[in-house]
Amino acid sequence: MNAFRWCVFAALMLAATNLRAACTWPAWEQFKQGYISEGGRVIDPSDTRKITTSEGQSYAMFFALAANDRKAFDLLYGWTRDNLAAGDLAAHLPAWLWGQKDKERWAVIDENSASDGDVWIAWSLLEAGRLWNSPEYTRVGKALLNRIASEEVVKVPGLGSMLLPGKVGFVKENTWRFNPSYLPPQLASYFTRFGTPWTTLRETNQRLLLETAPKGFSPNWVQYQKNKGWLLKQDKDLIGSYDAIRVYLWVGMMNDNDPQKARLLARFRPMAAMTASSGLPPEKVDVATGKRTGDGPVGFSASLLPFLQKRDAQAVQRQRITDHFPDNDAYYSYVLTLFGQGWDQHRFRFTEKGELIPDWGQECASSH
Repeated sequence: MNAFRWCVFAALMLAATNLRAACTWPAWEQFKQGYISEGGRVIDPSDTRKITTSEGQSYAMFFALAANDRKAFDLLYGWTRDNLAAGDLAAHLPAWLWGQKDKERWAVIDENSASDGDVWIAWSLLEAGRLWNSPEYTRVGKALLNRIASEEVVKVPGLGSMLLPGKVGFVKENTWRFNPSYLPPQLASYFTRFGTPWTTLRETNQRLLLETAPKGFSPNWVQYQKNKGWLLKQDKDLIGSYDAIRVYLWVGMMNDNDPQKARLLARFRPMAAMTASSGLPPEKVDVATGKRTGDGPVGFSASLLPFLQKRDAQAVQRQRITDHFPDNDAYYSYVLTLFGQGWDQHRFRFTEKGELIPDWGQECASSH
């Protein structure tokens, strides 16, 4: 091989190496090694029962789709279907909690559903069907969405159709309990194409987000009572913390052309201001007074990368993530980091209608 041909060969090899690096998502690859079993089960090691939740499965399905990792997606879907949904996600909402039930058995620990995981699974299946041209994923995604509508959506006097956190245990004596972080606005927009009740749920979900943050901080949980409305008086349980941090994450990742985004960013501006002034996001905030307690973990910083609108404020959180990236024993911080940092690195975006815009490129189409 003469010198010229060798230079051409070396250049091509270097280009191929750089391309492979660009087509991989190192943090996702590390997450698979640290948290996902060979069979497709996402394990939370912080619990002695080595639990798996429908939420964990749903988030991993999203990351696999965003990474164009069809192999991982198929495994995650199969494990979820077979172990959380009695073999059929079209016929059963997934149980929210699975793990070591006793000394002898690994099985479902709590059969109740969790709608935050359910909507992400349905959306991920529908988008996998579209992006990977898989009619089976589309079929199951539609069926699961219909099941969510029939089992987890209720009509609330004075509000309209609302998504309950699960099918059992959230309605009592004309009082309904909600979690503002359970239905991301971009997913609510996406589901409107499937008609009722989703066409109105998008608007009632925005009311939930706007009306339950009187001081600009979203609560983990909030109650709505017939003829009284939202119960927002000061209460030790009315705080924003590990659940609510996702509200700012979802809002930040909304498409800039979504007409709801500007109003939501304006409502939650106090959260951005508090984080910028102290340099760290709060661990807990009293929703009624706006008083902060403690500093949130590094996953909170990642959650706020899409949400913060000032570059200097983003840079502070970005540096914290670089300096303190989650280990393999911090499941929740890690998934928040995959969402927030992944978005910040332009690995994915959402359209105005809530569709996924993955950063694949033609060259990456067969990288997995």
